[in-house]
Amino acid sequence: GPPRPRPPPHNSHPVMNLRKQKLLLMGKAGAGKTSMRSIIFANYVPRDTERLGPTLDVEQSHIRFVGDLALNLWDCGGQDDLMDNFLDAQRENVFTSVEVLLYVFDVESRENAKDMEYFRLCVESLAHKSPGARVFCLIHKMDLVPEEKREAVFSERNTAITAVSKSLPVECFPTSIWNESLYKAWSSVVCSLIPNLGTLESRLRRFCDVSEADEVVLFERATFLVIAHAALRPHADVHRFEKISNIIKQFKLCCNKSRTQLESMEIHQSGLTAVVDAFTKYTCVMVVTSDEAVNPAVTWINIGKAKNSFDQALEGDGAVGAETSL
Repeated sequence: GPPRPRPPPHNSHPVMNLRKQKLLLMGKAGAGKTSMRSIIFANYVPRDTERLGPTLDVEQSHIRFVGDLALNLWDCGGQDDLMDNFLDAQRENVFTSVEVLLYVFDVESRENAKDMEYFRLCVESLAHKSPGARVFCLIHKMDLVPEEKREAVFSERNTAITAVSKSLPVECFPTSIWNESLYKAWSSVVCSLIPNLGTLESRLRRFCDVSEADEVVLFERATFLVIAHAALRPHADVHRFEKISNIIKQFKLCCNKSRTQLESMEIHQSGLTAVVDAFTKYTCVMVVTSDEAVNPAVTWINIGKAKNSFDQALEGDGAVGAETSL
């Protein structure tokens, strides 16, 4: 069929004196950059991204954060002539004042040497123009690798990327649009842009303690990316946050299709109660409790009482949250 229309730019209402954080989304053509952006920020489901056309230059998205933070996302086309232009004529414009470079590698690419050389040149340009920038790499489309080989393939690519990125430290993630791995990677990117994450997590720990909860998780409301969490009891599943992000986001999309809005939910199973509620203007919170002596009604009251103080803290500190035009 014909190419699906591209997602509209995610523009917030103009606000003066925003502290803009520039994020470059780069990688070879067809690596999946625009697809993941559309899933995270524009409420696409994976199957809808298959008909997206290629990015032909740079598509900028402006995503408003709480307080004075705003994400300026540059989705850069990956065709060879565009990459050459970014690294030469547009080098100053593209690589200056960057907070984060998110570079996407297609795990099935047959041009690994060329892909790695472009990445090396991008990191060198970034180190020269934005020496304080953070670098994240996604080894993408990992669903196409046989499951028994995924760990070895990722380890090999991670080692190669780290060796090439000598001028700036790099963190790598294995990702796929077909599972929750995308949420883990993007949550890490978002958290790297939060200046007072430790303060926020301390507040959550106090809230968790007062609520007699096992765990409290703070999500960005539009994307359901995990912003911060606090736990008083250990949990065996280290991937639980991104799984929850994926599940709730999909449920939210189902609600939207039925022309209803997901505001809150209460989930019960043997020995566990989870309450999910809209929290501040830009966030949702999940409170998980295993103590049967804690009445869920008390949890709802505690969330209600905490909303104002967290809203003031997040707004005042410019910490988190994204307001996107969806």
